[in-house]
Amino acid sequence: MRDVVFTRGSGWIPIVTREDGGPRLTLGAGADANHEPRTFAFPIREDHLAVIREDLARHLLLWSAVLPLCDDAGTRGRLDEDAAVALLDPVLLLPPADVDALFRRIRWDRDRLVAHGADVALLERGRVCAAMRTATETPDEKRAQEHRAVRRRAERGVVLGPLDTAILKYTGRYLHGGTVPGRRPHAVDPALLPEVMRVVATAERACAGMRIGLDPRRGRRATDKRAWDRMAAAVDAAVRRAHPGLADDAVRTVGFLMCSEAAARSRNTPAEEDEETAADRAGATALSFTDDKGAEGKWRRGGPRTAAAEFWEFVADRSAADNEVFTIEDEERGEGIQLHFYADSVARITTVRKGGAGSDPEYRVEYGLVDGIEGYREVVGAFARGGCAALDRHGPWTPDVEEFERARRRRGPR
Repeated sequence: MRDVVFTRGSGWIPIVTREDGGPRLTLGAGADANHEPRTFAFPIREDHLAVIREDLARHLLLWSAVLPLCDDAGTRGRLDEDAAVALLDPVLLLPPADVDALFRRIRWDRDRLVAHGADVALLERGRVCAAMRTATETPDEKRAQEHRAVRRRAERGVVLGPLDTAILKYTGRYLHGGTVPGRRPHAVDPALLPEVMRVVATAERACAGMRIGLDPRRGRRATDKRAWDRMAAAVDAAVRRAHPGLADDAVRTVGFLMCSEAAARSRNTPAEEDEETAADRAGATALSFTDDKGAEGKWRRGGPRTAAAEFWEFVADRSAADNEVFTIEDEERGEGIQLHFYADSVARITTVRKGGAGSDPEYRVEYGLVDGIEGYREVVGAFARGGCAALDRHGPWTPDVEEFERARRRRGPR
């Protein structure tokens, strides 16, 4: 039977329990294979318990020193109790100078101490006992997050100025670089907010009129990477020119904000509006779609959606690394186009002679290069409106496969 002998605060600070007559330090750390918290325990003596009761700083230092051993245990391993017990006397009973020396030799969890109020400057100088004079039972996890963010940047050699920091806080990417950027003026020091807004205004002017469309080749919500890169480059150049003192992290986060917002607008725009091909209702009366796996789709005039919107939804649902060839056919015209996403190319196919009376149909096949998803959208829209003849201006077109392959190799990867 386990009885709780001593607990401090309401958080994760280790507690002391008593089992079979002896005290044990019990703490939660890490998670098991099912993502449930793991609990570890190891024996302590009565004199250790006395220090833990009376000295918050030593209690927290012991926790910091034991946490790496819990990490070593992983999701299902056992705690190295001998190593944990070996920390007790040095951390709890030795003079401060010896404790400082110990922490220069062992691994320890700096974030735990920072969260509980440790003086960061003293920690950096190796004076852990003195740093804990400001320790508190209640943790401030945001303080630890900020400390981690500063350390990660320091490891990359990045030093932020006040405006850089304000810009990162405005986009929400100060604490963690993986955060999707947004606009958070409330997170910025009011004295610096006007300067931040001037930087943002520069970025907005640089990308005015630019857009980042969707790329159905990569799924329903994927965006056009090349359009993203173009917008990011335009913002980067303008911001660096107008605000040359900004750190790279600040410049990049403003560009990321502009690109993310543009991409979100495309994701939230109905497909009919995004295609800009409503005129295809006056072109083909019916089109069929196929992919390289034999799946089929149909579009007929008079339905609620444009041919292009129907086709790109078909692509978004079916496109994959092993499924990159899609065909659109107009049986009434005897024409079709085949899109080769793996090669940024397209073939237009025209029926020269229909088959019959034992003879096979004869087709004319011509090949052309396409400039990314925007080029594909133009080709699909033009074909839906006017068939293969409407594709003349999207050439040059060649029936010679070898000549086409040479042209493709000269252009190189896109």
